[in-house]
Amino acid sequence: MSDTILQKVFAPSARGKVWRTFILIIIVALFTGMINAGSYYNKAVDLLVAKTNYSIKLPKTKEIPFKLGLDLLGGTHLVYSADMKEIPSSDRSSALEGVRDVIERRVNVYGVSEPLVQTNISGDDYRIIVELAGVKDVNKAIAMIGETPLLEFKEQDNTPPKMTDEQKQALEKINKDAENKAVDVLAKVVSGGDFVALAKEFSQDTATKDNGGEMGWKTATDDKQLVDQVQNFKVGETSKELVQASNGYEIFKLNDKREKANPFDATQVEKEVKASHLLICYKDIEGCTNGLTKDEAYQKIKDLKVKATPANFSSLVKQNSTEPGAADTGGDLGWFGSGAMVKPFEDTVMPQKKGTISYVVETQFGYHLIYKQDERTSLEYDVSHIFIAKATESDILGNQENWKLTELTGKNLKRASVSFNPNDNSPEVSLEFDAEGSDAFANITERNVNKPVAIFLDGEAISVPNVNEKITGGRAVISGKFNVTEAKLLAQRLNAGALPVPIEIVNQQTVGATLGQASINDSLKAGLFGLLFVALYMILYYRLPGLLSVFSLLVYGLVVLAFFKLWPVTLTLSGIAGMVLSIGMAVDANVLIFARLNEELSSGKPGSMAVRDAFDRAWPSIRDGNVSTLLTCFILYVFTTSVIRGFAITLSFGIMVSMITAIFVTKNFMHLFISDELFKKSWLFGYKRAK
Repeated sequence: MSDTILQKVFAPSARGKVWRTFILIIIVALFTGMINAGSYYNKAVDLLVAKTNYSIKLPKTKEIPFKLGLDLLGGTHLVYSADMKEIPSSDRSSALEGVRDVIERRVNVYGVSEPLVQTNISGDDYRIIVELAGVKDVNKAIAMIGETPLLEFKEQDNTPPKMTDEQKQALEKINKDAENKAVDVLAKVVSGGDFVALAKEFSQDTATKDNGGEMGWKTATDDKQLVDQVQNFKVGETSKELVQASNGYEIFKLNDKREKANPFDATQVEKEVKASHLLICYKDIEGCTNGLTKDEAYQKIKDLKVKATPANFSSLVKQNSTEPGAADTGGDLGWFGSGAMVKPFEDTVMPQKKGTISYVVETQFGYHLIYKQDERTSLEYDVSHIFIAKATESDILGNQENWKLTELTGKNLKRASVSFNPNDNSPEVSLEFDAEGSDAFANITERNVNKPVAIFLDGEAISVPNVNEKITGGRAVISGKFNVTEAKLLAQRLNAGALPVPIEIVNQQTVGATLGQASINDSLKAGLFGLLFVALYMILYYRLPGLLSVFSLLVYGLVVLAFFKLWPVTLTLSGIAGMVLSIGMAVDANVLIFARLNEELSSGKPGSMAVRDAFDRAWPSIRDGNVSTLLTCFILYVFTTSVIRGFAITLSFGIMVSMITAIFVTKNFMHLFISDELFKKSWLFGYKRAK
């Protein structure tokens, strides 16, 4: 029986291959459909969860938006002219690319969606074109882009940052507001408010917020502090006072509690034990400093075993145990369950009688005596919480790196170039400083031997090499695990920061968001009407094959839209035009196939043979026509500007997908859903049978 199933899966019949392909098409359609309609799916999940009172929980999908270009999202189009008078001719292209890279990183930091930064060289005219989609504060963006690139050399600063009086006051105000908010939420909980709804509205724990604060089942071993808070609660009871955590305020609710099953035997209840231990290590163990050999340590713990009683065990531990901190804790381990200790220790203490001291137990830490003080049934607690966060000093100060400026700056760098290590031929970046910079660099490297010195461009660390020795002569090498392209990019960035390349805005155009939205709406209408008219034509003219081509066209549409989200392609108005045009191109292959199919059927051929011959004989025309269009798209992409490139990309991808759907999807549908008997009904195909 199993052999038959395996044979059907891995060596299917001709009909089985058709079904296998169909299943693959359905999987692709569902996957791409989930990508395209992720927001609608998530809304349906939320509605289902709400209707079933959280008894049904389905996973959500990631919502992937379309990346819209300048003409659809609105924004600004800027053109800058770079002044290259002071730059040697051989360095101008590299300097322009470096400035382009600096501008691109600046607009990325500014938060622009899919910024487009391009260079254009025409004779002695060096220009940079910047398109910032969705930018509202255009003046701020222009000011930021126009700044001179800043190159800095920094060394480590071990002085911790200090808060100003104003920052301290701001921190106190934020935390006071957080406390007041937590008090208000607690009042709503105590007065009978819906805990789940309050958690979704106010909790700042992103891991549990969407689940109404649900933290799941917890034991004392998992989270002792949490269990200590709720272990005396009745089921359904909530906190009556705020619980102050190190990073905020918490309000708890005990949803349920139960005895925890033993993970190795579900018929048994798991136990927790309370114990303390005495440890004697020996010199073969890492970190042990008592100087005892293994035999000496074993003899010592056997002697202590003879003396040990429950009454004096704690004092013996404080006097003899080699565990760090044992002199203060007396070896107390508190309550713990299965899996908390190493196996030899756990195998001894779990079955041990309460109130007894074990014989010598050996682990990787040394030799132990274990005093089992108590045991109890392990309980699990289903807990929800509402968390209100407090701010810390780092929230106010920010994530500051401990770097301080040196006397060396970008004005001291003469040039940066790519070189290759003579030993292993790996790419490096060579730095050359002027006379003042050479002296400064020698002093910096002398005081930072075996320490890092960071190179910052526009406040971002682009290289943090470690200094091996004092460097004199005004030359340095940055080596690292990068390839030639990355080395060239680093040299461009350094040169852009060092070379005087002032830029001046020469043109600014603003595209309004209203125009962009209107363009989207009109384009969507055009696409829908185009799809509808093409579908009607195919069904009316080619009948049953035309209907199947419509379903194939739907698969095509799902794949194309999903591709535009996943790549992601930045959609512009011209790109959408290419996509709409590709809808008509998508049925072009089907038209050729169906026209040939009618000829084959009219000649009296059986249906399956007619389908095979129609696809085989139509393929050369489909291939040649689409390849010629793809070549045109390639030429448009290489030799035109970004607007036409968007049209070329969307059209070319639509053509490639249309060939796949026509040859594989439509053909699969016809083999699967049209039998030889149906082929005999000429009115379903619109052909005249030969007499």
